[in-house]
Amino acid sequence: MRSRTPDRLCAEAVELARQAAEEAVGAETVGAHLGAQAEADRVVTHTFECLDAAYRGWHWAVTVARAPRAKNVTLDEVVLLPGSDAILAPQWVPWSERLRPGDMGPGDLLPTDADDLRLEPGWTGEDEPAPNSAVAQAAQEDVLVSDADSDVQQAPARARIGAVADELGLGRSRVLSRLGLHLAADRWEKAHGSQTPMAQSAPASCVSCGFLVPIGGSLGQAFGVCGNEFGPADGQIVSFAYGCGGHSEAAVIPAPPAPAELILDELVVEPLALHPDRLSGSVEPDAPTEELGHS
Repeated sequence: MRSRTPDRLCAEAVELARQAAEEAVGAETVGAHLGAQAEADRVVTHTFECLDAAYRGWHWAVTVARAPRAKNVTLDEVVLLPGSDAILAPQWVPWSERLRPGDMGPGDLLPTDADDLRLEPGWTGEDEPAPNSAVAQAAQEDVLVSDADSDVQQAPARARIGAVADELGLGRSRVLSRLGLHLAADRWEKAHGSQTPMAQSAPASCVSCGFLVPIGGSLGQAFGVCGNEFGPADGQIVSFAYGCGGHSEAAVIPAPPAPAELILDELVVEPLALHPDRLSGSVEPDAPTEELGHS
């Protein structure tokens, strides 16, 4: 079991650690010595106060070490580490969780997952049963049986007409005239039409978007309601010619790549010369050098 008592020679190498930190980052950012901690046998980390105003609560950590039976202490590394009261950047949040309604601008694209729960397959005519198929014939027989059922009490004609009128939006004292319809269409086209900057930079128009909610009446032939909560016109009337980067088919989010496996090479010794000018002609071939790097 390795001892956690700091090595005496490494613990006394405060000036060596300070000199290494000052050479790496400058003397003006290295403050008082805060302490020494044993990392392993003959490996000690010295900490110094960081005087940089941008890193309040951080400290410089300088690790020194010495070889077995050697008296020379060498430098391992100099790093800047956060303390308990350090100011840290907020935790990274994926863009899909940071995005909020109204964040999109002209030219932006909002990808949608292939299995987006807000969308479902639309009717294309391929799943329509043939007129002479067994499914179509069974449906026609059900309609005939329902009409021939005499036990079901039929509603009065006036009640049926009133229900249809309410469904069509009738039954009101006054409705929009043709002029009123044109004025409304002009306002909507100006706000969310084909000539807006958003539509000009959109990859496709709303007429082919899965988020478009149809509306009834004559205006439903050219307008609908946007149902994309992240779109710039969510809940508003949009022209079929309008468009934005939130189009349901604009882009599909690709699968994230698998990260490569982390490889740590702890067997290579990298010599680190702190003072090359002191080594020229002063080291014998069989004598250990003063600079011994550890990785």
